[in-house]
Amino acid sequence: MPIALLRARESTLAPFRADLDRIGLTVQQWRVIRALAEGEPRTAGELSEICVLMPPSLSRIMKALTERGFIARVEDGDARRRRVRLTAAGREKYAEMAERSAEIYARLEAAFGTDRMEALLDLLTELRETSDRLNADD
Repeated sequence: MPIALLRARESTLAPFRADLDRIGLTVQQWRVIRALAEGEPRTAGELSEICVLMPPSLSRIMKALTERGFIARVEDGDARRRRVRLTAAGREKYAEMAERSAEIYARLEAAFGTDRMEALLDLLTELRETSDRLNADD
């Protein structure tokens, strides 16, 4: 099962990777940009959870995105925490990929079937929740 999930992941990511390569982003960088574009500034912990990235990887990604001018730190009410937000350049980069991303998703869903896609997503959520429960019991 894990190999089948990895193969499905790689296959479904392929068209995204091609477009992300074209605009100079990694899949992981895109996940961070997309998460920030969909809401308010986030802490590293929030981004790690939302983007399913390990903290050391997220630190490197945030450093690279900051250096490229796509994200910037924002002060938080709690001086111990810092949040990041998209900059104007980050919003432009998001806009560059967002429409194409939606087209890729729509094409995949149309070919696979909307009902089947919804069922698959529901089943994957149930599988993750079941696995989390089992792992918590160990």
